[in-house]
Amino acid sequence: MVRFTVLASGSKGNSTVVTGGKTRILVDAGLSCRELFRRMKLAGEDAATLDAIIITHEHSDHVSGLAVTARKLGIPVYFTQATHRAWVRWLSPRKQMTYAQWLEQCRQQAAARMAEADAPTADDCDPEESDTTVDDLAASADNTSSSAPAPKKKKTAAEKDPTALPSIQYFEAGKPIQIGDISISPFTIPHDAADPVGFVFQAEGVRMAFATDLGYIPPNVKAQLKSVDLLYIESNHDLEMLRDGPYPWSVKQRVLSRVGHLSNEACATYLEAEYDGQATYVVLGHLSESNNLPELARISAERALNGRASLLANRLLLAPQHEPLSAICF
Repeated sequence: MVRFTVLASGSKGNSTVVTGGKTRILVDAGLSCRELFRRMKLAGEDAATLDAIIITHEHSDHVSGLAVTARKLGIPVYFTQATHRAWVRWLSPRKQMTYAQWLEQCRQQAAARMAEADAPTADDCDPEESDTTVDDLAASADNTSSSAPAPKKKKTAAEKDPTALPSIQYFEAGKPIQIGDISISPFTIPHDAADPVGFVFQAEGVRMAFATDLGYIPPNVKAQLKSVDLLYIESNHDLEMLRDGPYPWSVKQRVLSRVGHLSNEACATYLEAEYDGQATYVVLGHLSESNNLPELARISAERALNGRASLLANRLLLAPQHEPLSAICF
């Protein structure tokens, strides 16, 4: 059986389970591990049977539960190299120290090098690369003045390295990959991330396209969305609601840009003018809670699909944020 189960879709978290044959893949992990497992149970999916996680891009609403979930299940994570690097940087911010503290640290290191003439010479300390913090220095001073320093609490593996994963596999946009029984064609999408991608999943002759978080639909994306049995596409915001809404103007500009998010109007224009009409299901995803209404997204898409909807094709569904969408089975 081939199955497509949206666990969550929106700015507060995104995650989907794609099943084909004996293989189950989690697409993005934008909810906590606990919440992902809860949603999977509600949707009739068994988290213990997941074979891999694949990531579209590094924004927090797509990766916030990634590390814990992957470690809990002991399964590999598939990224592009640029997305993996960006995710690691996001979880590993450089620790800061004042210039005076950096200078004093360099003096101490220089004195240590002079005292140990046989030791290899270390590179000069770079204040931006230093791992020393104000708290570290204060703790060091306290321990020096104390005759019996308190024992340090042993760090867990996650505390030592929050980016630790059981296994990392890289893929490239434009180069198909195979995970178990599921063939995957990654393609580049226009979004303000390091190397964002969409996917076409294929198993048992069923093709499912996954394209959210894109500012517009360029020719390469249009080509990927043809001849699919399921089309999962973004319908993020209503233009008037966004312009009149609570977001700062800088955020509105980002959303409206060609590397932002797809509006109801842009989605409808694609569905009416360039979509080939072959999908059994059209699923609207990543609806904004602040700048959209499900009714607006639905009406816009229904008008675009006018004349194409039937019991066998172009059944329109909306993926919610706070509960899983019933599994779509083929």
